[in-house]
Formats: sequence, structure tokens, C-alpha cells
Amino acid sequence: MPAPDPMTPPLTPERIALAEVMLPSGTLADTLAFFVGELGFRIETIFPAEDPEVASLSGHGLRLRLSPDAAEPGVIRLLCDALSPPADRKLVAPNGTRIAFAPRDTPMVVPDLVPAFVLTRVADGPPAGAGRAGMIYRDLIRDRQGGRFIASHIALPQGGPVTDWVHFHKVRFQLIFCRRGWARLVYEDQGPPFLMQAGDCVLQPPRIRHRVLESSPGFEVVEVGCPALHETLADHDMTLPTGLLLPERDFGGQRFLHSVAAAAPWSPHGDSGFERRDTGVDRATGGIADAYVLRPAGSGRLAAPAHHGELLFGFVLEGSAMLECQGENPLTGGDAFVIPAGEAWRLSDASRDLELLQVVVPAAG
Repeated sequence: MPAPDPMTPPLTPERIALAEVMLPSGTLADTLAFFVGELGFRIETIFPAEDPEVASLSGHGLRLRLSPDAAEPGVIRLLCDALSPPADRKLVAPNGTRIAFAPRDTPMVVPDLVPAFVLTRVADGPPAGAGRAGMIYRDLIRDRQGGRFIASHIALPQGGPVTDWVHFHKVRFQLIFCRRGWARLVYEDQGPPFLMQAGDCVLQPPRIRHRVLESSPGFEVVEVGCPALHETLADHDMTLPTGLLLPERDFGGQRFLHSVAAAAPWSPHGDSGFERRDTGVDRATGGIADAYVLRPAGSGRLAAPAHHGELLFGFVLEGSAMLECQGENPLTGGDAFVIPAGEAWRLSDASRDLELLQVVVPAAG
């Protein structure tokens, strides 16, 4: 490998002025007629003047270079506010480049529910995998209930500044519950950055812009969302915080919620012998979902009637218990389960320090 030329300055992003996608020119006049006449690109450069062979075009946020030196015709995907021609129509340019059409804002798809009993134990693996922004993900609902729900146990082991960016999600519902440590977060129109600490949770309504700024070492959260497969989109134009505090702002029929555990009282969970700490998710989502924490209050047994909703998800935050559903299933910290509709279940042998996060969709009222 040749040694670098000491007279050549190193390449840095700041030295890059433009980026072009190189495509074969084919018969240049015909290719230009297609891209300029039919697709609305404009010519930026063309040469030689007496017999043009190379041209650079720009349009729709893209810059192209048509050259006889290019080999691959490639595919250009045009995102449209209103699809015309229809999305299933394919065009082919004279140089062989294929043109595909898609909606600019793809709709959120919520698959049909496929209910099933799920038990996910920490001890059973598989090991967690790396995800976005240095986060370590552990899958808690591997069957996804037909693709309708996802739940993840997420950790940031090192702590410190997080390599996150302003982004948002196309979701029906998304809850973040802090199990360990703290993180500094900022959300669109929700005031300055704030700390989410152990026991706290946030409801991220659809499309709210947000960013994780920093975290403590050993930061852990449980994230529950619908649908399982959803898009995360960057917003490079928005700076957070916005300087506004609009707690009642509507985001797709929901509002942002930061539930602080230290400010939420415990109350009896019916006559079950357990008590609960509510989060307010039911009100913030308009009844789409609810989330609360259960703990023993004089009894180590919790008998639960069958539910008739879409999801009943449990995550053991602390302690241990025996889950009685389709057999006896010992639970310990970090274990999770899903109880399908129509099936009764119970907890027994609950340790005194048991704390169980429960998420239900829809809210039980």
C-alpha cells in the first residue's frame, strides 16, 4: 500500500462540496429528454459543447452525473406527495436506469393480532444485540404477536453523552419505562431537557421529535410499542429544545407524558392484596393503553381474571414470583411475559420486593 502523499491534505467532510450519483449516459440526448422533460430535473453542467457526452443534473434533492464512464444503470426511487403515476408503475430511462415511485409519507401499518402466551427469561438468552445510538437491545416478545407489538429491554452500559439525533417514530403507541439509572431527554415543545430516573416513564406520542442527550452508566429501560415494525425518521431541520412548553399539545390524538415515580402514590389494586402505582398513560393516550407498577401489599398471591384486550404484558422490575399460566413458570428480575386474551393467570410466591411493570392495550378503563 503506497504511503500517503504528505502534500495532499486529508479528506474531511468539510471539504466535500457536492455529491453526485453517477449513471451511464446512454444516448445522452435521449437520456436528457427523459430526465429533464419527463421527470423535471434541470441541467447543471454539460460538455463538450460541440458534441455533449457528460451532463450533471439536479432535482428533487438529488444530483446526477450522466457519463459514458458509468457502468451500472441503477434505480432512482422518487417519493411523491400524491402518487401520479401510480406506485405500481415502473419507468425505465433510455440509459437503463429504472424509476420507482413511492409515497413520501408511507402509511403506518398495524398488522392483525396473533395472540399467544409468551415467556421470556433472562437466563434463556439469546444475548442482547447492538442497536441504534450504541444501545443494547434484548427482545421481550419474540413472536411479535403477529407483528402488532414489540417490547425491548434496552441498556446503555457505558453512560455519558449519547450519539443520538433529533428523530421521531411512526407509531400507534410507544412507552419508555426506566428500570435503572437515569437519562437526560428533550422533547418537542415540552420545555428544557429533563431527567428520567428509575421508576419514571415517558409516553412518546406519534411523531413527536425527541433526542436522548446523555445517560448514567448502567442505564436500562423497557420499551413497549405498536406496531412491532415501525419507522424511525431523522429530523435534521429541528433544533431541540424548541423554547416552547405546550403540555396539552395533541400529537395524533395523544399528548406527551413524563410520569415521575416519586410523585405518584401507591393505591390498592382492587381487593387483590397488591397495590399499584399509576403512570397516567391511560389518560395521555385517550384509552389506547395503560401502564402501572404492581407490588405485594399483604399478600404474595395475585389472581387475575381473563382479559379481553389486545395485550397484557408484564416485566419483572425487581424480586421474584411464580407465574401460573400454562403451567408453573418461575420469574425473576428481567423476565417478561404476555398473557393472551381469554386466559386467566395468577402470581404466587411473590417476594416482598417484587415490582411488576404491567402494560395493557387498550386501557381497562
